[in-house]
Amino acid sequence: MNPSQGTATATPATAAPTTPTFAHEDTLPRVPLPSLEESCERFLAWCGPLLTPEERAATEAEVAAFRRPDGPGPVLQAALAGYDRTPGVHSWLDTFWPYRYLGRRDRIALNANFFFLFQDTGQPQAERAAGLIASAVAYKKQLDEEKIPPVVLRGAPQTMEQNKYLFSTTRIPGAEQDTVRHPYSEEWPGPSDARHIVVFFRGAMYRMDVLGADGTPHSLADLEAGLAAVVKAGAEPAAPGTSVGHLTTMARAEWAAARDDLLAYHPGNAAALDTVETALFCVCLEDFAPADTQETCDELLYGDRGNRWFDKAVSFVVFADGRAGINVEHCGLDGTTILSFVDTLLGTPAGEHSRLSGARSQGRPEIAPVVFELDDALQARARAAAESFAQYGADTATQTVSFEDFGSTAAKALRTSPDAFVQLAYQLAHQRAKGRLGATYESIATRQWRRGRTEAMRVVTPEIQAFVAAMEDPAADAEARRAAFRTAAAAHVTRAKECQAGEAPEQHLWELELIQRRRGADLGVTEQPALYRSPGWLTMRDDYLSTSSAPSEHIQYFGFGSTSSRCIGIAYVLLPDRFNLYLSTPRAVAGQMHAFADHLRTAVTELRELLTGE
Repeated sequence: MNPSQGTATATPATAAPTTPTFAHEDTLPRVPLPSLEESCERFLAWCGPLLTPEERAATEAEVAAFRRPDGPGPVLQAALAGYDRTPGVHSWLDTFWPYRYLGRRDRIALNANFFFLFQDTGQPQAERAAGLIASAVAYKKQLDEEKIPPVVLRGAPQTMEQNKYLFSTTRIPGAEQDTVRHPYSEEWPGPSDARHIVVFFRGAMYRMDVLGADGTPHSLADLEAGLAAVVKAGAEPAAPGTSVGHLTTMARAEWAAARDDLLAYHPGNAAALDTVETALFCVCLEDFAPADTQETCDELLYGDRGNRWFDKAVSFVVFADGRAGINVEHCGLDGTTILSFVDTLLGTPAGEHSRLSGARSQGRPEIAPVVFELDDALQARARAAAESFAQYGADTATQTVSFEDFGSTAAKALRTSPDAFVQLAYQLAHQRAKGRLGATYESIATRQWRRGRTEAMRVVTPEIQAFVAAMEDPAADAEARRAAFRTAAAAHVTRAKECQAGEAPEQHLWELELIQRRRGADLGVTEQPALYRSPGWLTMRDDYLSTSSAPSEHIQYFGFGSTSSRCIGIAYVLLPDRFNLYLSTPRAVAGQMHAFADHLRTAVTELRELLTGE
């Protein structure tokens, strides 16, 4: 997965409570469309540090051919500019995002979904789960009435559009591209009118009402009673092959075919799917307690046992010892939106959320098993999916890394951007672990634009190359190394600001490629431009590190899977007083990931000492 969580560079403030949630959506500025010339020049600058002279020359030749007046670039750019001017189009990225997320054909479990591990509360499982349910229902009621204040960051309102995908949203697998079933749509106008959630326990699913018939939320005591009834009903684990949730771990076209077979086999399966897909969210109760924090994170990322529906936008996971977190389907939700959601849920006691929502005791909520009828072939598919995904998880290596004595406050005391500090530390550690620098992705939030999501930043700059070289040069003294660090950090901050301003080449050039795929015959661009097979394009996008930040005091860790056979996924929580990371990589290169973690610890200490010596 290449999570687009977005890197926060300030703590969001909120507008006056009287401002409706979606008040700014139609007045936010549009995402700027870069010129072809700007993106071509930036692309050459971004990929250049990763190329040999021969590769750079070959890439420059392909860029020149692409952008020349009679080349394919101007034709594709004109088509994109025309699309951007089309009435009803919010952004030139309107088509890009569905393709990027819904077009992927591999499994989304572990590869695309991301997780947050919440801070521990010490509550028992049922109490913790009931509190999360009550808080989420309270959030939904506020959202339905547009009483969630719009986020304002450094004086700029941020798009709140993604909040429409928090509840009753489910990704639907397709043979060629997935779709999304969600409220606030033509098929389902306005907020969700669903009153239920789906609770998983031991591989079985149960519908549980969380709102009464008149829309009043159930009390915390009611919700605990309902969860207790689920646990009692699920005392015996589901029989092997009967947990349909396993199918959501399959590659998308395979899951689409299995879903079609479910619908064709028995008419009752349509109702069961409808129950799951329209549920406000899922709650996954686990009957075990992970051994430690890393295992807890792993279970949040790729735990299964038929106890997940990975297509659901939001799934709360609560373990037997009360530890809890969230697994998120990424197509409509970025980390910044989930952070705001989680901070609201966890920043106020559940009892207060319940009270403010108007919850009252109505007796134990209605619960009912969600039953799928399966023939032998479908049961075999579910068993095979379970085995395949278990192996896929086993083939993934992970590691948590925690710095209890370092955080953003320490970085700022060294007169440097905290994000620049850690990104430079990553590069130094990677050089020492793998003997080279490699393409590095960092997600940059762009929610100040209409329907804005994220921009793809490529971290390796000539200045970073020079910094790493200075750190590895025995002849370089401390003053030279500090100067190299300062120069590289300044270049990093500059590039991040450019990305926030929409001045980045990758998504723009990628969308031009997608236009050629979709409309090339009509536009007279019948073949993929050679630019997209150039060393620069292929190397810049071949991640060695995929990084994203999620700063919140309410979470311990966040994480996602790596994006390629040699990539290390780095999900980090950088707070004033602590710095926690969750690393992931294919098992075959686990040794390099563990070496990276060791070198990172050394690099952070080394850089702190270097900058302290000024």
